Amino acid sequence: MNEQAKKKGFFSRMFTGDAASDTAPQKTQPDRAPTDSTDALESQDVNNPVKTEDAARPATSPEPDQTASTNPHTVAPSTPKEEKKSSWVSRLKSGLTKTSSRLSDGISGIFTKRKLDADTLDDLEDLLIQADLGVETSMRITAALSSSRYQKGISADDVRQVLADEVSRVLEPVAKPLEITGKNKPHVILMVGVNGTGKTTTIGKLAQRFAGEGHKVMMAAGDTFRAAAIDQLKVWSERSGAAIVTRDVGADSSGLAFDALKAAKDGNFDILLIDTAGRLQNKQALMDELEKVIRVIKKLEPAAPHDVLLVLDATTGQNALNQVEVFRQRAGVSGLILTKLDGTARGGIIVAIADKYGLPVHAIGVGEGIEDLQPFSAETFAKAIADVA
Repeated sequence: MNEQAKKKGFFSRMFTGDAASDTAPQKTQPDRAPTDSTDALESQDVNNPVKTEDAARPATSPEPDQTASTNPHTVAPSTPKEEKKSSWVSRLKSGLTKTSSRLSDGISGIFTKRKLDADTLDDLEDLLIQADLGVETSMRITAALSSSRYQKGISADDVRQVLADEVSRVLEPVAKPLEITGKNKPHVILMVGVNGTGKTTTIGKLAQRFAGEGHKVMMAAGDTFRAAAIDQLKVWSERSGAAIVTRDVGADSSGLAFDALKAAKDGNFDILLIDTAGRLQNKQALMDELEKVIRVIKKLEPAAPHDVLLVLDATTGQNALNQVEVFRQRAGVSGLILTKLDGTARGGIIVAIADKYGLPVHAIGVGEGIEDLQPFSAETFAKAIADVA
C-alpha cells in the first residue's frame, strides 16, 4: 500500500465502505527486543523485563470479537457496500432505542391534540434535558419551534425533524475522522478511560483496522493491573498481526510505555497504541499515575502522545460529562470514542458533550464485533436518535 493510501486514515475510509478486510497481514516484530530504559526516569522495574511477543493465544481467550476469525490470514466473505451501510445504520438505531423511544413517545404525547404554547414548549424542554441532550441544545430546539413558521400548529413528526436538524448541527463540527498522516513515526495513541468502558477492546479493533490498511502496528498492554486486559490484547495481536509489548501483572505501566515507544521507534513502526489502566476520574492517585505515563513518554518523544483518546461508555449518562472534564484537564484528551450503544445506552449525552467541549468524536461502537466500531456521522446519529427516516 502506498503512502497516500495510508494517509487517508481508516475512519475516513470505513464510512464509505472502502475499509480493509477484517483480517491483516502477518505481524511484524520490533527489530530488537526492548529493554528496561527507565532507570534514569521516574520509574524502573528491572525485575519485570518488558516482553515483545508474537502473542500466543492464552489458555482462556477473552471475547473481544466473536465474529472475527482467529486466523489472521483468513479473509472474511465480502459484503456489498450498501448492505454493510444498511446493517450499520440498523444496529445504530437499535443501539439508540432507549433514547429515541423515550423521545419519540414523549414528543407524541406532548404534541397530540395540544397547541404550541409556552406550557407545551416547557414540557418538551424538560423531556429533552431528561434525555441528556443538555440545557443549551434543548433550549435551541424549543426556540426553533417557537418561531413563526410553526405558529399555526405542528405535528410530532415536525418536532422530531427539528430535533434531528438541531442535533446534527451540534454534532457536525465534531464528527472528525482519526487520521494517521505519517508525519509522526510512530504515531502514538494513548487510550484512557474509566473501568468498563470497552477501552481495551477498542484498542484491539483499532489495531486490526490499522494493520489491515498496511500500517506497521504495535500495541502496549499498559493496563498492568488486569491479567485479562493483557490476555485480551494478546488475542487481538494474534488476529491483527500487530506486535505487542507486555509485562507481568503489577509491573510499572510508565516503564512499559517508555520501553514500548523505544521499541516502536527502533523497529520503524507506524503506529503505537498504548493501553492504560481504567481509573475513576475522582481518584487522585490513579490520575497521578496517568500523568506520569505521559511525562515518561515525553522524555523519549516530546510531541507524544500525538492523540489521547477518551473511551466513553454510552450507558453512563451525565457522569460522562465529568469524565470528559477531568481527563481533558489531566491527560490532555484530544478526541472521543463512544462505546456500548447496545439498546440500553443514553446516547443523548454525546450531544451535550459536543456542545460543551467541542472535542472531536472519532468513532462509535454498537457491539463487540470489528464492524461494530464505525466512524462517527453526525447526520446518521441525529436521525437515529430522533427516529426519523
